[in-house]
Amino acid sequence: MNSIKNILGRIFATWFAVLFVTTLLIFIIPICITMLFPEPRGTEIFRRISKLWMDIFLFLTGCPIKILGKNKFVKGQNYIVTTNHNSMMDIMITTPQIPGPNKTIAKIELSRIPIFGLIYKRGSVLVDRKNEASRKESFNKMKEVLQLGMHMCIYPEGTRNKTSEPLKSFHEGAFKLAVDTGVPIMPALLFNTKKAMPQNKTFFIWPTKMEIHFLTPVFPTPGETSTQLKDKIFQLMSDYYAAHENRV
Repeated sequence: MNSIKNILGRIFATWFAVLFVTTLLIFIIPICITMLFPEPRGTEIFRRISKLWMDIFLFLTGCPIKILGKNKFVKGQNYIVTTNHNSMMDIMITTPQIPGPNKTIAKIELSRIPIFGLIYKRGSVLVDRKNEASRKESFNKMKEVLQLGMHMCIYPEGTRNKTSEPLKSFHEGAFKLAVDTGVPIMPALLFNTKKAMPQNKTFFIWPTKMEIHFLTPVFPTPGETSTQLKDKIFQLMSDYYAAHENRV
C-alpha cells in the first residue's frame, strides 16, 4: 500500500510541478506590472493576483485551502501575522490569503531562483540570516512596511518545523517588532500543509484540504517585554493547534 502511495505521490508531484510552471508563466507578467504602482496599492494588487493564481493552482492540484477568522481583521488596522511553518506549501498560502496588502519576511536564497525569484522578492522583505547587517536592515524594512499600513507576515519558528512537537520554539523578532511599533500580533495556524508536502519525502505531493485559522489579535500591553509577548503568543498558538489538529 505504501509503495502505491509513493508512486501516486510522485505522479501528483509531477502534475504539481508542470502546473506550477505553466501558471507561473501566465501570471508573471501581470505580477511584474504591479511594481509600477506606488505602495501600498502595488502590493495589494500583487496580493489579489497571487490569490487568484493560488486559488486556481491549489484547486487543480487537489489541495484547496479553507480560511477561518478573516473577520478578525479590522478595517484600518494592520497586523503582524505570526504563523506556524511546516512545509514549503505555507509560502503559497500565507501572503495571498491574508486580507489586505502584506509582506513576508523571507530568506534571500529563494529569491535567486529564475523567474520565481521575481515573484518571491515582490512579496517579501528579504533577509540573509547569516549576515548581521542584513538582519538589522530587514528589521527596519519591516517597520517601514508597517508604517505604510501593510501587514507583516512572520514565521516566528524561523524555519520549517521538523520536530514531532506542534510548534518549534519562537524567535523574538516578530514580538520585538510589535513592542517597538505598537502594532498588534495576529496569530495564525496552518493545518495539513505537512500532509500535502511531507518533509520526509522527496518529490512527493498528496492531495489534501488545507486550512488557515486567524485568531483574535493580541495588542502589546504597556511595560510588556518582547519575551513576555513571545511566550504569551506561543502558548496561545500551541494550545489552539493542540485543540484543533484532529478536527481539521
